[in-house]
Amino acid sequence: MRIAQLAPLAESVPPKLYGGTERVVAWLVDDLVKLGHHVTLFASGDSRTTGKLHPVWPRALRLGRKGADPGAASAMLLEAIAKRAREFDVIHAHVDWLPLPLLTRLGVPFLTTTHGRLDLPGLPDVIRQFPEASFVSISDHQRLPLPDAKWIGTIQHGLPSELLRPSYEDGSYLAFLGRLTAEKGPEDAIRIAHAARMPLRIAAKIPRAETAYFRKHLEPRIDGEKIQLIGEVDDIKKQAFLSEAAALLFPIDWPEPFGLVMIEAMACGTPVIAYRSGSVPEVIEHGVTGFIVENEEQAVKAVDELGKLDRRKVRARFEERFTARRMARQYEQRYRELVAAAAPGFNMQPQET
Repeated sequence: MRIAQLAPLAESVPPKLYGGTERVVAWLVDDLVKLGHHVTLFASGDSRTTGKLHPVWPRALRLGRKGADPGAASAMLLEAIAKRAREFDVIHAHVDWLPLPLLTRLGVPFLTTTHGRLDLPGLPDVIRQFPEASFVSISDHQRLPLPDAKWIGTIQHGLPSELLRPSYEDGSYLAFLGRLTAEKGPEDAIRIAHAARMPLRIAAKIPRAETAYFRKHLEPRIDGEKIQLIGEVDDIKKQAFLSEAAALLFPIDWPEPFGLVMIEAMACGTPVIAYRSGSVPEVIEHGVTGFIVENEEQAVKAVDELGKLDRRKVRARFEERFTARRMARQYEQRYRELVAAAAPGFNMQPQET
């Protein structure tokens, strides 16, 4: 199949540092290419892909020229796909609602993967305006606020099986990986680590909008010894950071759509201790790949129970459930269904390489 992938422009594909959606798009494109498909990635010019790159903006907006207009970049993205739409059998958008007015008028089958939270004002109105637009959720919980959307499936994220290597040795610290915002639970992570008498290492970005929160609530508690902030990590540093941890702490306080860091930890053989919110029960198997807890007290007890978990089983469950190949296969099936519905008799078989 000839497949177009529309990626966000905030980060490159894959991102240099932080950027979950862009990372998933990169993995999906690579595995679709391995399955024999012809994939064109519409993304920033500093992206790298095994498919064909159509650069719609010179550099990712977050690391590009200061003051670049996101609206202008988005306009370039829409114009690029509008001009080339007829070259593709299917268009896969990862940029939320922005392209819906265009994609519904191009006459080419398309789907949108929703990567963010959906319990926001106005979104039901958007769904009513586009009743025929097909959507894929990344967890069943994510889609609950929009029951009237045309959901054609839930496809959980996956990452390349060889990307992160597992370690089966007991870790020496607790890890926190993510944005330093209140909803991600960094304060809880610090308190849990203190109560469990274990060091905590924090690998995270500080969003500009959260600078005041960081300085007031987190910075005074980061002593550089028991509580360490090591900043953002790339894939190479992430390998050691996660694999050498006793557990990943995921004490979220929001409806997490998926939580990519959970399966990154699992790929390293590292169990996850997570609050029961959003997608967590769909990703973590309690007592196998980690512990699902209700509060800080239960999280501290879970730290004491980590010795009961088999890190080899954690890695095995990752390989069974969360690889990029599984993800690509599931999207491939959705593409075929959309194309078949638009053109009965379609039966193009890709050649696996």
